[in-house]
Amino acid sequence: MFLVVPDPAHGLVAAPRSSDDLTPATQLALTVQGFAWNSEIEAYTRQAHHDAAAVEITAGMLRELGHYVFSAYRCPLRS
Repeated sequence: MFLVVPDPAHGLVAAPRSSDDLTPATQLALTVQGFAWNSEIEAYTRQAHHDAAAVEITAGMLRELGHYVFSAYRCPLRS
């Protein structure tokens, strides 16, 4: 299971529930998409492209690999 969300401090975050979710195919797919493992938060992060479309593309890719995925995106408030 993964959580995919944008985070102001880390960019786009793809966080596995446990290390069992980190299959070689999943790690390769995330790395190819520009994600890097962040051991501080125990999740894959990518600084660029953390809009709603990026959240859904990443969540969809993880679902195609057989993972259950929770994803969320909140539009920023406009003044």
